[in-house]
Amino acid sequence: MKICVIGTGYVGLVAGTCLADMGNEVICVDNNEEKIALLKKAIIPIYEPGLEDLIKSNTLEKRLFFSTDLDNAVKTSEVCFIAVGTPMNDDGTCNLNYVFDVAKSIAKSMNGYKVIVNKSTVPVGTAEKVKEVIKNNTSYDFDVVSNPEFLKQGAAVDDFLYPDRVIIGSDSPKATEIMQEIYSSFMRTANRIIYMDVKSAEMTKYAANAFLATKISFMNEVANLCELSGADVEMVRIGISTDTRIGNKFLFPGIGFGGSCFPKDVNALIKMAEDSGSEFSILKAVDKVNKTQREKFVNKVIKYFNNELKDKTIAVWGLAFKPKTNDMREAPSITIIEELLKHGAKIQAYDPKAIESAKKIFGNRIEYSQSSYDALNGADCLLLLTEWNEFRRPDIEKLKEIMKSPVIFDGRNQYDKTRLENRGIKYFSIGRKDI
Repeated sequence: MKICVIGTGYVGLVAGTCLADMGNEVICVDNNEEKIALLKKAIIPIYEPGLEDLIKSNTLEKRLFFSTDLDNAVKTSEVCFIAVGTPMNDDGTCNLNYVFDVAKSIAKSMNGYKVIVNKSTVPVGTAEKVKEVIKNNTSYDFDVVSNPEFLKQGAAVDDFLYPDRVIIGSDSPKATEIMQEIYSSFMRTANRIIYMDVKSAEMTKYAANAFLATKISFMNEVANLCELSGADVEMVRIGISTDTRIGNKFLFPGIGFGGSCFPKDVNALIKMAEDSGSEFSILKAVDKVNKTQREKFVNKVIKYFNNELKDKTIAVWGLAFKPKTNDMREAPSITIIEELLKHGAKIQAYDPKAIESAKKIFGNRIEYSQSSYDALNGADCLLLLTEWNEFRRPDIEKLKEIMKSPVIFDGRNQYDKTRLENRGIKYFSIGRKDI
């Protein structure tokens, strides 16, 4: 099938590449000429395991193309995926300007029946608005489908190729059949396509992300209570995660969630509820807990140094909002580092993939290290903010030798508390009694 994917951000690039890998002819379109020029050379603007190899192989096999020519892409395609950004406005609402602009451009380029697929995360009722925009700009027949993505950064390629489920929101039998044909290649072992109406599909995406965000904030609240009561949150986590009704995913306490989805979608759902005359009290609490969790972590550091951080050197391991990505959107590290800088601390940071992303945020206000141990030189303490695998088993003796003071603030509860303390490390974590 001939497909165009408009938008080469995280979702569009992964979706377009994986659709091409299943034998479709895919044109990925973007109005950023520099990005398209780089993609044509297989230079990828994001870090996602496995994506670069798939782009190279499918480009070589002439199944995957990159272009700035939206008009030609629409005319030569049967299905057009909209995968542009939907950033959060200041009031928490979802900004749909890019979606509507693309819808209008698609309409003006149509030369026959098209299925327009909304892959972007959008509020309930957006498909109707997209339909109206297209109807006002073309006389050709078309259908609008909601097909939300459920990709985890760091595992996005596998998530697309081997999905837990595919949600197709459609009010048209013809469009549903075409979408079924597209995704049948991904369903060789079992049919995990779920069909529903468009509005329910739009809501499903928000509900899923909001629920996962709620689990994270709930566990962070439990962790805070554990610290005060003397309980160990790791033991509590194990105790509740074995309950099949709860499960073991998204129950790790830490410094809160970040990224492009959870913060934006939680706020969008809160705003949606308000606009509908309701109040999403739970999600308001989720958002508040997520923000204060970072503050509590910073306050531990400040308290340890008796509110005197001037001339203190703080090593930071991990900048991205999660491992296996270079994405720093809404990353907890930003809030934490900014607060430490306000108190006069010197920051020496290292991340395996997110250094260039960090430079766009912090500029020359922090020092960027070449390796994890380089960041430790003369440091008064170490902050673990992102749980990259390479940070899991540090050389403790080397760490003690390099650092000015062997102190670790573990924002991800990655280390064995007893083991470190027995080897002379002062160790602070989340939800476990500190020294």
